[in-house]
Amino acid sequence: MSEPVLPDVAAGRIVGVDVARALALVGMMATHVLPGRVGDEVPWVQQLAGGRASALFAVLAGVSIALVSGRTTPLHGTARRDVSVRLVVRALLIGALGLALGTVPTVIAVILAYYGLLFVLGLPFLGLRARALAGWAVGWALVAPVAAHLLRPHLPPHEVGSPTPGDLLRPGHLLSELLLTGYYPAAVWLAYLLAGMALGRLDLRRTATAARVAVVGVVTAVAATLVSAALLGRPGARAALASTYPDLAHADPELRTDPGALDALLTHGLSGTTPTGSWWWLATVAPHSGTALDLAQTTGSAMAVVGGCVLLVRRRPDVWAAVFGAGAMTLSLYTLHVLLMAQGWWPDWEAPEHFDDQVLVVAVVGAFFALVPLRGPLETVVAVFSQQAGRWARRLPRLEPAVHRGHPG
Repeated sequence: MSEPVLPDVAAGRIVGVDVARALALVGMMATHVLPGRVGDEVPWVQQLAGGRASALFAVLAGVSIALVSGRTTPLHGTARRDVSVRLVVRALLIGALGLALGTVPTVIAVILAYYGLLFVLGLPFLGLRARALAGWAVGWALVAPVAAHLLRPHLPPHEVGSPTPGDLLRPGHLLSELLLTGYYPAAVWLAYLLAGMALGRLDLRRTATAARVAVVGVVTAVAATLVSAALLGRPGARAALASTYPDLAHADPELRTDPGALDALLTHGLSGTTPTGSWWWLATVAPHSGTALDLAQTTGSAMAVVGGCVLLVRRRPDVWAAVFGAGAMTLSLYTLHVLLMAQGWWPDWEAPEHFDDQVLVVAVVGAFFALVPLRGPLETVVAVFSQQAGRWARRLPRLEPAVHRGHPG
């Protein structure tokens, strides 16, 4: 009996990263389809994936940027310029797709427009090594939430819904949403991208490196959770949260009298930002709160997943590449998921009972493309345009030597 034909794993490809991407995609799907809150109870799936899946998605974006820009040795000069041009084109295409998907009638806060902006924000850091990138990630996670807390009261208020092409007519408002006031504020989420770039600058294929990443991730996540619990246990902290959250337009009045509602809110999460009425909000680890402790906890979770996945697939990576083929085409499959969630387009595909069906579709499509093998359709479009931009960039005058072997950052 002949063995099944499995995909060849390209030399240098880190299959564990693809597996992590597939898990991030399924996690985001779960938060979109399954109930997020039932009264004062938050289902375990939401507790596990809420905030963490999208953070993993952003951290993996940073890993991808590092992998295409030199891996452990960052590119410089002409090579860095060429990669930067390709990344800008990629960012524009992903951002445009995100705006287009914003017109689809769903309950999903589409991440792609923010995701595209993150690629652009990461360009100035392409020349840094792992240690410098890790330092920047820590510093950004500490400073950006405080800066955002101070700036948001002076910006246009957040509007419910995903950005759409129509928002291009209001560039100031759109930029404010994407950078600071929206569901995935890029100015704060840059910490995730920098952390991912630091991971991508490591040699993740080494067992010891992957194990250290996983252990440091678990310790970071647990420490952030404990620090938050200690801070919110101080006198007046929870009262300050309960009294300032109702200032938001969509506040739940029962927060004033029901402590369980506040617990459910902090467990289920916010909408990308915290209220600015009290500094105590920066002590929370609520999903999608964008606090320093939230960034630390979710970055730690992402590190644990990435390290764990890389360790897990060391044996038979070809099998893992087939089973988790969805991880190699998340742009196409995320788009498919958003379309399947369109209200009124299909018979109840957005209903919770169809979550398993959506996961099955994603898994089967991903496995099919891995086994053929084919690149995802949207991945192909992005690759063609970005590679063409790279060829155009290579015709420009050369800069200094492509690779700079300086001191480790």
